Amino acid sequence: MSIAFTHNARPTIGVELELHLVDADTGDLVSASNELLAEMSQGFPGNDHPKAKHELFQSTVEIITGVCDTPTQARADLAETFQELHATATRRGLKIISAGTHPFGVARNQDVSPNPRYHELVEAMQWPARRLLICGQHIHVGVRDGERAISIINEMMRHLPLFLALSSSSPYFEGEDSGLASARSKVFESLPTAGLPPQITGWGDFESFMSTLIDSECISSIREVWWDIRPHPDFGTIEFRMCDSPHTLTEATALAGLAQTLVAWADALIDRDALPPPPREWTVRENRWLAARYGIDARLIVEANGDGKPQRRPVRELVGELLAELSLTADLLGTQPELAAIERILDHGSGSMRQRRLVDAGATLADVVHHLADELYDDCFDQA
Repeated sequence: MSIAFTHNARPTIGVELELHLVDADTGDLVSASNELLAEMSQGFPGNDHPKAKHELFQSTVEIITGVCDTPTQARADLAETFQELHATATRRGLKIISAGTHPFGVARNQDVSPNPRYHELVEAMQWPARRLLICGQHIHVGVRDGERAISIINEMMRHLPLFLALSSSSPYFEGEDSGLASARSKVFESLPTAGLPPQITGWGDFESFMSTLIDSECISSIREVWWDIRPHPDFGTIEFRMCDSPHTLTEATALAGLAQTLVAWADALIDRDALPPPPREWTVRENRWLAARYGIDARLIVEANGDGKPQRRPVRELVGELLAELSLTADLLGTQPELAAIERILDHGSGSMRQRRLVDAGATLADVVHHLADELYDDCFDQA
């Protein structure tokens, strides 16, 4: 099976951000996406809004950007759609929050969106799909060809746990403290083609993998492979899928800027034949667990060089060293402000840490929801 990969001459970016719809008074999830999207879509071709979409449950909505050259453009694009969504939601007594999970929403109480593919998903996957009351952020970064995409993905596997730690915003699931920084990541990986990708040696290997699943009718299209990071042949991108939905557009933009800078940095290493060997799969798998469990307080495995022994090092140190390594690339791309925003996440704490601080100070989970709504609103409208 031959799979064509769309050429991108530069590392463009696109962002997809999934959001929860909640009652403005109680903070409960509300199945309102049908009505909201119907109103927002009026006047567009086919009554289909180009940048606001259904998700699995009617209590969630996804907003997306177009193809952007910079994180600044991506933020402005997201903000415009969010402000439109917010105005439509406010007229119905609703608010919007961005987090990997709603703190106390219950998956079995949610209505599935009308798109037939969601009902087909639930029928095929059953219990794992019915539990997917989660929201994530996806980041697309353009690359030149499929072979290069696989090489860059293999390097990105080393950094994947850092993205998960920085974005972690799902400590609570169905009213219970999970004990994790990212409960969302553990819920989502229960799907058969989710979680870490297998080690792929090249584009031909990727084509063989997809041929096996499609020809055996395990899946019907590449879209049904939901790895933490994957090539997107139609868009000509690498898609980062490991992140929880962060609390604010500032954090979402920072993560997008980090992804764009990392891909451009790795692309330049390929040109110099200087890309290091990919990390071992078992190291990445353990680090992914540590990031999901402890977030930015995790200590990750750093593989040994030469005859040395592997080490455990704090996420904060690893992120700091990575930002320093990316500094020259960020200067070329203009993404230094986004890398500075990554440092502020380390200083102020991830979403999961901030939610738990509220509860430790006496807040209820409903209070947490209202705080999340205010945090997203203030971040978006204060910088409008």
